[in-house]
Amino acid sequence: MSETRYALNGMVCTADHLASAAGVAMLDRGGNAVDAAIAANAVLAVTAPHLCGLGGDLFALVHDGTVSALNASGRAGSGADPGRLRAEGRDRMPHLFDIRSVPVPGCADGWLALHERYARLPLADLLAPAIRHAAGGFPASPLLGPTADFVGTLAGAGDFAAVRRAGDVIRRPGVARALAALAEGGREAFYQGEFGEGLLALGGGEYTGDDLARPNADWVEPLEIEVFGHRVWTTPPNSQGYLLLLALEILAGLGPPADPAEPRWAHLLVESARAAGHDRLGVLHETAVAPLDTAAARRALVDPGRRSPLPVAPSASGDTTYLCVVDGDGMGVSLIQSNASGFGSLLFEPGTGINLHNRGIGFSLTPGHPAEYGPGRRPPHTLCPALVTRPDGTLRAVLGTMGGDAQPQILLQIVTRLLLHGQAPGEAVGAPRWRLSGGDTGFDTWRSDQGVEVEEGAPWADGLRERGHPVGTVAYGTDFGHAHLIDLLPSGTLAGTADPRALIGAALGR
Repeated sequence: MSETRYALNGMVCTADHLASAAGVAMLDRGGNAVDAAIAANAVLAVTAPHLCGLGGDLFALVHDGTVSALNASGRAGSGADPGRLRAEGRDRMPHLFDIRSVPVPGCADGWLALHERYARLPLADLLAPAIRHAAGGFPASPLLGPTADFVGTLAGAGDFAAVRRAGDVIRRPGVARALAALAEGGREAFYQGEFGEGLLALGGGEYTGDDLARPNADWVEPLEIEVFGHRVWTTPPNSQGYLLLLALEILAGLGPPADPAEPRWAHLLVESARAAGHDRLGVLHETAVAPLDTAAARRALVDPGRRSPLPVAPSASGDTTYLCVVDGDGMGVSLIQSNASGFGSLLFEPGTGINLHNRGIGFSLTPGHPAEYGPGRRPPHTLCPALVTRPDGTLRAVLGTMGGDAQPQILLQIVTRLLLHGQAPGEAVGAPRWRLSGGDTGFDTWRSDQGVEVEEGAPWADGLRERGHPVGTVAYGTDFGHAHLIDLLPSGTLAGTADPRALIGAALGR
């Protein structure tokens, strides 16, 4: 179990205490939850390149009396050519070391959109802590240190060449320059400055200047359902957030037991997730209508006592960080930002040293598929922040997680523990989890139907096997996401937690 922390005047939860501290500093300076979220995310873009960065994408939900949703996911460049990939004999997008799986990164556009609509403080103030860490150095985290040794051998990744272990100091002067350019010159200085010029050169025709001139952030209509006496919100396609809402609706009609330690509890949640997502590869794309009206039909596919023989959609063809903030006025931000796989594509823009995501792995290479790789298209996305409101519309909670395909499965467990079982944030987030197992990348869940993995300490393994589930056991904290949660108690107190799986995460209040 992780610790639940309490505060009255604001709280920031992230996977890195340096980022949480930057967010709280902005609240102390009179900033709001959006100011704090931008500052915290900017620090993470410096200190957690294995999770996120300026070379990745962003989604967010904001509650300031109403709920708004931001999609800042990038689009494939004008040179995107699925026929060329098929001619190479590929039936799936390349995973690593290939610029064709790198849509134009949307992170900076996301910060700018959030800042323009909501922020109180100047952008330069919000980015100042991140610039300081990038230029002056920061200690490698226990998760970053052991991986940076390999990454430092890659082209453009010289910032990490001398890192061997946690605590080694890393400086990222190119990232500091990119952040300063964004702070001082806005969008054009970033996307058409040093970073943009380097991206065009690295792309070798994948992108044009017009691709980089087109903003990647759009305010979109959020998705919502009513469940367990609350409304749960997330982002619409091309986000896979609908899987969380659909699974919750399926589960609510199955009558989960009162004790989450019962194997039947895990079975019903597993089956709800499988029923919600078995056709994900075929139906998730940027213009999709989320199939929330299918909950009853999908619930009928679930056997309450046995693993159901659900079909798996034929193959149509990470890493991430989540943070949340609530300020003293009750504004809440649920923000998720990602490279997709670890350091992403393992390609680095050579001037700034910004590592580039590989979110294009979500595209299909099936001719005519609505998610087919092509110019200007957004790929299907695993990112799905969540937010909960009470029946009167007031904010109840902000939460989310990293975890690739497993994000909605992890959130299904945490939301159920929070809303149905009344668990405190530390208990809900720290409890052992299950996830549907797929391939080796963390993005292959819906290409096969291999079973369930549970964390060590979970009480369900034998009971799931008895119900027909292939079950594997994995060490606690191994690829089960870093989830964070802030719950607004009826007293007005903020109760929050940062996932212990992040090792240096922090829920800091004021």
